[in-house]
Amino acid sequence: MSHPYPHVLKVVESLGGRRLLKSSIRTVAELDSAVRSGLPYRSFVRVAERFPEAERGRLERVVAPRSTLQRRQREGVLSAEESERLERVARLVALAEQVWESPEAARRFLTTPHPQLDNQAPLELAATELGARRVEALLWKLEYSLPV
Repeated sequence: MSHPYPHVLKVVESLGGRRLLKSSIRTVAELDSAVRSGLPYRSFVRVAERFPEAERGRLERVVAPRSTLQRRQREGVLSAEESERLERVARLVALAEQVWESPEAARRFLTTPHPQLDNQAPLELAATELGARRVEALLWKLEYSLPV
């Protein structure tokens, strides 16, 4: 079963919106181009703000080691690979907020180990594309009230 990409505008908003991305991104192709060019470091900060301080280390481990992120902060831009990992998290945040209809409930879902994900937290699975797809599949099942 194939699922649509969560609304691009919600993902873009999670990454800081037009103000941070400095362009109007409306399509998956435009978002892909922005990711390949390297997202601004401030997009990482914007996504991190969605999580309590105690959970931000998990996000760092998904995107890049802390020393690398400190260097990216000085440089102002993430690499394409780091941007891709950050986009995956932003995509999961947008979808979880759509499903749970609450940023707080979405955050709890993303940071709590889930039995359908081998007792791993969805945020940790975002470290790989296949892991993120597993989380998305679970979220879509929840969204459409399908058996999990």
